[in-house]
Amino acid sequence: MKSLVSRSSFIQWAIATPLAVVMLLPLSGCSESDVSIDDLRSAALEAGSGDAIDSTEPGNEPGNEPGAVAEILDLEKTDLVFGFIKLTDCAPIVIAKEKGYFDDEGLNVQVEAQSNWRDLLNRVITGELDGAHMLAGQPIGASVGVGADAPIITAYSLDYNGNGITVSNEIWVEMQKNDVKLQSPTPEHPIPATSLKPIVKAYKNKEGKPFPMGMVFPVSTHNYEIRYWLASSGIHPGMYSGEDDAKGVNDAEVELSVTPPPQMPKTLEGGTIFGYCVGEPWNQVAVATKIGVPVTTNYDIWNNNPEKVFGVSKDWAEKNPNTHLAVVKALIRAGKWLDAKDADGKFLNRIEAAKILSDSRYVGADEAVIANSMTGTFVFQETDVRSMPEFNVFFDGYASYPHYSDCIWFLTQMRRWGQISESKPASWYAAKAKEIYRPEIYRKAAELLISEGKVAATDFPAPDYDGYREPTTAFIDGNQYDAADPIGYINSFEIGNKEPTELAKQ
Repeated sequence: MKSLVSRSSFIQWAIATPLAVVMLLPLSGCSESDVSIDDLRSAALEAGSGDAIDSTEPGNEPGNEPGAVAEILDLEKTDLVFGFIKLTDCAPIVIAKEKGYFDDEGLNVQVEAQSNWRDLLNRVITGELDGAHMLAGQPIGASVGVGADAPIITAYSLDYNGNGITVSNEIWVEMQKNDVKLQSPTPEHPIPATSLKPIVKAYKNKEGKPFPMGMVFPVSTHNYEIRYWLASSGIHPGMYSGEDDAKGVNDAEVELSVTPPPQMPKTLEGGTIFGYCVGEPWNQVAVATKIGVPVTTNYDIWNNNPEKVFGVSKDWAEKNPNTHLAVVKALIRAGKWLDAKDADGKFLNRIEAAKILSDSRYVGADEAVIANSMTGTFVFQETDVRSMPEFNVFFDGYASYPHYSDCIWFLTQMRRWGQISESKPASWYAAKAKEIYRPEIYRKAAELLISEGKVAATDFPAPDYDGYREPTTAFIDGNQYDAADPIGYINSFEIGNKEPTELAKQ
């Protein structure tokens, strides 16, 4: 086919054309011999070397120098719909949209709030949603048959931390009676569940049923965190009878019921539950509306724990590999923007992020309430306001990297509480982590961004990193977690399933 435009005239046109137009131009009408991908890149370099750029515009953040050339990906799908729940940790998806990072990748993304975690997961499985803001346990549970049976993968971790446990005002008063140290206007943190234990026992003796508390979903971080908090003080949160048991109340002293996050404060106020574990801003809402007191956060239950991920079906990822890469690129940029700080360590963009998230299309809560935790301040009570700069971590400390060890922790908790009904060898945990968590996709997206000058190589783990974070004792009970020994970890707890020790070597 004869070329419709010569190479020289194309280059001249490109130099006079905005960079974004040059990079998105299809090659139709240009013969391969006349205008190549290299010509596109050369033209883009020349086009981008003229006028100074406005550093306030999307894509022009520090490190995205003039002349950096974006990788042109052959996108399989450009119109995408992502789901989310009204929580502040949906921020990377919202920011990638609002700051134009999806647009920069040639993606037209719509984001839709979902009513609950179950519907969100089902819509990803059926293909109604291309991907979603997910509980870290959702891809894992779905892939091993806990609550669902469909392979879901993640190549991007949305954040660390971000949850709290809140009790009603009445329960807080009773906890203070049981522990005089809690009567201080600024009690020592972290607050264990020991002062709750006699309240739970008295309730069960009087009512003949477990003490009611709430969490957001059976495979949520919230479920495992509130169970961890309770069990570390000797309170039994109940066992599951297998993969299809959604209640987990066998032997329970506390019954953990499922409540959608935005409904938590109203459910607490109505007396249906006496406490809950949820993400922000719904703990701070309880304080602002004077209906409850947060007693601890997951920053103290497990410091820098994985919380949410961006999940897609395995089938979608296999059909849309370049689109998936483009999405992860945009999310990486959004995470970095969210954690950007000045020389004094002050967040540069969190106030703006809180304003964006307060929009009714997104979280829809009061901007000042969202800003509390987003800017590093957590209010337990009016008298107990604490600086917690790492309450939300979106990028720093490799928070967005999909670590195999994080996946294995969730698998150990599913087995500890009986959601995984049968014993598994240690090798099973490692193999499942590699099926569900996909750091190779994340790595490729990061490499593209590094080559484009948008991020630095030091923003990411070293090339020889094996995906296992170092063993840690940063838990409320000081117990050590080593992902290389999942069997030993499961057996280290007083409450929960126990495994044959020989499985550790299998």
